[in-house]
Amino acid sequence: MRTRSRTSSFAALARGAVAGTLAVLQLHAVAADAPAADWPWHGLNAAATRYASLDQINAGNVHRLSEAWTFHSGIKATFQTTPVVVGERMYVSLPFSHVVALDATNGRELWRYTHERGSGKLCCGPASRGVAVAQGRVFVGTVDARLVALDADTGRVLWNVAVRDEAGGAGAATAAPATSGMNRADAVAAQPVVGASGVGVAMAPLVVDGLVLVGVNGVGYGVHTRDAVVGLADTPTRSGFLAAFDLHTGARRWQFDVTGPGWAGPMAQAGVDGLPAWRDLAQEKAALAQHADAWRAGGGSIYSTPALDRTRGLVFFGTGNPSPIMEDSTRPGDNLHTSSLVALDVRTGKRVWHYQQVPHDLWGLDVSSPPVLFDLQQEGRSIPALAQPSKLGWVYVHDRRDGRLLFRSSPFVPQQNLLSVPTAQGVLMAPGIAGGANWSPSAYDPAQGTLFVPGIDMPTRYRVQDGEDGRPYVVGEPEGRRDGTLTALDLQNGGAIRWQRQIGEPAIGGVLATAGHLLFSGLGGQTFGALDSRTGQTLWQTRCDAGVNAPPITYAVGGTQYVAVAVGGNALFGFTQGDELKVYRLAAPARD
Repeated sequence: MRTRSRTSSFAALARGAVAGTLAVLQLHAVAADAPAADWPWHGLNAAATRYASLDQINAGNVHRLSEAWTFHSGIKATFQTTPVVVGERMYVSLPFSHVVALDATNGRELWRYTHERGSGKLCCGPASRGVAVAQGRVFVGTVDARLVALDADTGRVLWNVAVRDEAGGAGAATAAPATSGMNRADAVAAQPVVGASGVGVAMAPLVVDGLVLVGVNGVGYGVHTRDAVVGLADTPTRSGFLAAFDLHTGARRWQFDVTGPGWAGPMAQAGVDGLPAWRDLAQEKAALAQHADAWRAGGGSIYSTPALDRTRGLVFFGTGNPSPIMEDSTRPGDNLHTSSLVALDVRTGKRVWHYQQVPHDLWGLDVSSPPVLFDLQQEGRSIPALAQPSKLGWVYVHDRRDGRLLFRSSPFVPQQNLLSVPTAQGVLMAPGIAGGANWSPSAYDPAQGTLFVPGIDMPTRYRVQDGEDGRPYVVGEPEGRRDGTLTALDLQNGGAIRWQRQIGEPAIGGVLATAGHLLFSGLGGQTFGALDSRTGQTLWQTRCDAGVNAPPITYAVGGTQYVAVAVGGNALFGFTQGDELKVYRLAAPARD
C-alpha cells in the first residue's frame, strides 16, 4: 500500500475420417468462413459475431423446440464450452480439458481424449471454453497450461507442448503460491478458497495461417473466498502472454508479452473516461526507480479467444488486471498493457495498437469478454469497427485499423462509484466484483445493427482492513442485489439501448443470435430460453437440471437445424453444476 490509510485494489470474480471438409483458416481467404450449416470457430466466424444465418428455427415456430438428444460427460463441474461443429461431427472440450467427438445428429460419443494434468493448483477452476478445429486436427489449451493437438478422426495425440515458458522470460514462474499471506485475517483463512493459484489456458485456441494462438490466465493473482475477494501484496505472479504455435509441429513461433519494459507508460491521466481521478501520479513517479522491474510479475491474463480481421492480418483480444491485484504500491505507472484491448499483427505477434480501458487498474477490471468485429455506417462511410464489452458497464467501439475510440455505448448495467478507492468504512461500487461484462461472449446481428450483451449487476462493498501483521488489505463483498441483464444495443446509433431484460441472477454464459429473429441464452434459475431479438420477449424456455452458463450454438445436418448448449453450471457463482450437453430441434407440428 502507499499508506496505511489509502488502499489500492481488489480482484474481479471469475475470472470454443471427419465428415465434411474441415475449415482451413487462411489469412488470404476471401470466401465465407465456412458453410452456413457448420459452427467451425469459437465465435462462429473470424469476426466472432455469434450470429448464424440459419432460420429454420425462427420466432414463428420456436415454441415447437424440443429436446433432440442429451450427452452426459460424466464430469459434473463448471462447464463453459462452446462446441465446434464441422460436417456431422461435434467437438466439445469438457471440464479439466478433456475432449470428446460426438455424432452431431444423435450425441453418440465417437472418441474421448482424457487429459492427464500435471501437479499444482488450478488458476480459475476446471473450465475449458472450447477447442479449435483445422486441417484434420483438434486443438485444446489445458488447465495446466499446455497445448494439445489431436487427430480429428481418432482423438490420437499428435503433439503436446508447454504453453508456459518454464525456462525464463515473461512466461516464467516467479515462485510462491497465491495463497501466501492468507494469515492476515482469520476470517479469510477459515473460508474455502477458490481460484487462487496456478497458470492455465481457459480460452479456446484460434487457428489462422498455420498458427495456433493461445493465451494464459491465472497471472493476476488475488485470493478470493466464497464470499469475498482479498488482495495480497506479497503474492508473486507472472506476466501474461499470447503465443503462436506451429499447427503441424507445436513449435513456438512468436510470443507477445502483455507486460514488459516501459510498462509505466506516459502516466498522463489520473482518471479515465471522465471519471474522477483516483491516482497520485507524483507519488507513482517517485516510486518508479525502486520498482523498475515490477513488469516481470505484472499480470495481464488472457481469458477469451481473439477476433481476427483477415483483410488486415490483425487479431484483437482483451487483457487482465495488473498484479498484485489488490495492492499497487509496488507497481507504479500505467501498467501497460494490462486491462487493455490489444491488436497484434498475426504473422509476427507485434503490437499494432492498444487501448487501455483502466490505466493502473486497482479493481481487477479485466477486458475479458471477446471483442466483436462489425462494419459501422457513419456519415455515409463504412468504418471497420470493433465492439468491446467492458467490466465498467459500457461497450467501447473502436476503429479497428488504428484503435481510435469512436464512441462508448449507453451503460448496460447500473453504475455507482466507479473507480472509487476503497475506505475503512467501505465504498459500494457497481457493477461490482464481477464487472459489467465478464468472460461471456456477446452476439452481433448485422441485419439489425444490434449487439446483444449479457451483463452482471452485483454491487460490491470494498473495505480496507488491517491484517494480523499490521498491513492493510482490501476485502470486496457483494452487497444487495445479485442480478443480471440481457441488453440489445444499437451500434449503428451510438450504442443506444433498444431493449433490456432482467434475468434475476448474473448473466454468465453468453448468447447466440440467429437470422430467425432469435436470441438464445440462459435466463437464470437453470432456465434456457429464446427471446425475440427485436423486442426481448420470451418466446420459448425450458427448465434444465443444472445452470445454463455456457454460450449456445446452432448448426444444421441433413437439412435439420439444431441448437446446442452446455448445461453444467458455474461453481464460482454458486450455480448448480452438471454434466450435460443439451441439443434441441423443432418437433413435428401438431395435427388436428
